[in-house]
Amino acid sequence: MSEQQHPLVSVLTPVYNGEAFLAECIESVLNQTHKNFEYIIVNNRSKDGTLEIALDYSKKDQRIKVHNNETFVPVIENHNIAFSLISGKAKYCKVVSADDAIFPDCLMGMVEVAESHSSAGIVGCYQQSGNDIRWQGFPYPRVTVSGRELCKQILLSRNPSFGFGSPTSLLYRADLVRKGREFYPNASAEGDTSACFKHLKDCDFAFVYQVLCSEKKHEQTQSSKSKALNRYASSILRDLIEYGPSYLTEEERVLAFNEHLKGYYRFLAGSLLGFKGREFWQYHRDRLKELGYPLRTSRLLKAGMTKILGEIANPQQAIRKFWNRLPHKYGIQ
Repeated sequence: MSEQQHPLVSVLTPVYNGEAFLAECIESVLNQTHKNFEYIIVNNRSKDGTLEIALDYSKKDQRIKVHNNETFVPVIENHNIAFSLISGKAKYCKVVSADDAIFPDCLMGMVEVAESHSSAGIVGCYQQSGNDIRWQGFPYPRVTVSGRELCKQILLSRNPSFGFGSPTSLLYRADLVRKGREFYPNASAEGDTSACFKHLKDCDFAFVYQVLCSEKKHEQTQSSKSKALNRYASSILRDLIEYGPSYLTEEERVLAFNEHLKGYYRFLAGSLLGFKGREFWQYHRDRLKELGYPLRTSRLLKAGMTKILGEIANPQQAIRKFWNRLPHKYGIQ
């Protein structure tokens, strides 16, 4: 693909208090072998040096545009503001989270696959996360998967580690982004996953079998917060309600929903012994209420008894779990 043939990519970094990693993120975008891009940084009223860093880079490279929100907004709304700012000439859209980075051939590799497979609306890739490589499980060497096939697989899966990918590991076709007022269709922290369910009804998902991006692992990332709160549990229920009918039979949807709801209660029952704070329980109480399935004490106690009986039936496993928690929880060496 010659330089003249390179389609325009809108690269987006919505950011709040990203001073620690933003420069590295910006440098990773500027170092791309694919040069035809615009780079929009949306500052969400940061209280650190984020805005100054972004403005400084914008003075050095005219492809960088900085948008400074008038008021602070929730994280998903900040992303949707960024999506609303992409150029009308852009063919593709790429989010790069402020504490992530993309490798030099990221845009080139993902755009080439997208250009070679016009049926693909979303393209994913492998992502380095610490010492791990995420988003494994795609059927190599198959490049494209039916959007409907993949959505069904993910909705029926009980494995939260397999999915479409994170915003930094995905490339979106820009016409999908422009379809509605808000590309991420709900305010949940997993709104990016919901966007994939929403838009893959009529297009394919393509995958590049290369590690093209990386993410930082620290407690302030959205993925860390999601894992700590287990936001996945309520999000998959929401997606089953909203998008399940598009991909599953009613029998499949109801069965999957009930299994995930049981798993949710088992998680909550296990959390009873973890001395979780008010914020934890309020979060899950609110999420279940929003879904139309308010937290039931009787169901929670039943899940707890089932868990206790399981531990009694396998005492060695219970002891092993307890022992493994000690170093992490109490600093015992």
